[in-house]
Amino acid sequence: MNTLHPMVRARSLIWDAAGGIGQHFEFGHAEIESAGIQQSPFAAMLRDGIAELRHRFDGANDRLDIPVFDELQTAGMTEWIGWVQPFGELSPQVGSSTEADHAERLWLVFSASTDRPGGFRDGDLVFLREVLPVFAVAVKATSLRGIGHGLLAAYLGNDPASRVLSGTVLRGEVQSVEAVVFFTDLRGFTALADTMPGRELIVLLDDYFNCMVQPIVARDGEVLKFMGDGMLAAFGVISGNRAEVCAEALAAAEEVLARVEALNAERRNAGQRATSLDISLHIGRVLYGNVGSDTRLDFTVIGPAVNEASRIEALCQPLDQALLISQAFAEAATASRDRLVSLGRHRLRGVREETELFGLAV
Repeated sequence: MNTLHPMVRARSLIWDAAGGIGQHFEFGHAEIESAGIQQSPFAAMLRDGIAELRHRFDGANDRLDIPVFDELQTAGMTEWIGWVQPFGELSPQVGSSTEADHAERLWLVFSASTDRPGGFRDGDLVFLREVLPVFAVAVKATSLRGIGHGLLAAYLGNDPASRVLSGTVLRGEVQSVEAVVFFTDLRGFTALADTMPGRELIVLLDDYFNCMVQPIVARDGEVLKFMGDGMLAAFGVISGNRAEVCAEALAAAEEVLARVEALNAERRNAGQRATSLDISLHIGRVLYGNVGSDTRLDFTVIGPAVNEASRIEALCQPLDQALLISQAFAEAATASRDRLVSLGRHRLRGVREETELFGLAV
């Protein structure tokens, strides 16, 4: 079945009588143009608008240059039958890797193979044709929730997506939680935006955001929003694991900076523009949930801790540091404290009291 997801184009599974559901597959957008997909019998069916196709492996049909038919014949199958079940108002199609599917072009393709001598009996085919529409409705009902979660997670983050689908949808519905706030900003981006063509600028942003996001998500952090050339992420703190969460956030920050350094080397070697990244880490209580108007909501974190993280990041360039860490974070990061070095006390914009800031020990 195809899906609506920025990374996954289609999903499939294989069931057999001996072992049940034994294999799951996911296909990325680029894979849709691979030989394995394009040589599938379903590719031709979707392209030519064929709803049902049968093929015998006992000489009753001419051989077709379709790899999966060779595999099935080798496995002892005698006949294959496939169906295309559209779910939307538009005709189903495979499309290209750069032509994303949409809600009105969803489809399910289904095939059955038998090793019975002589292939399927007439009664078998009658049964399958009656069952398939019911099966398709069941698959659609189950899959649409997964499609919805995948879309929400791509735009909101995994945890916010789960909360929204579970009913956290009312404006002002927030909870107070302790979290590590992870704030980033590309240095000198305004100058780049003034001198680079729009398409090149988007590619640059995507490259750098890719460096930022993966290390955070891999350590169970939530990327909550992109703000121009900046990013806001958070690591939730559960009672008793403050030091562990701080260590994970610090490791994510180090990996982000390492990835950015490697990306900069690649871009410069290719004659492309490069820039640096500033990161701040802070810990405190935040309000986590729905904020916005009655018609447009944002699922995010707000509060003084978020503001302070932003203002700490603004000091990265004046202090010539790629990573700045708050006093509160340093005090909570007991497992990582020996890796931090004081940079002295500094005043944050809009904050009355000076606060001690930390960097990574060289």
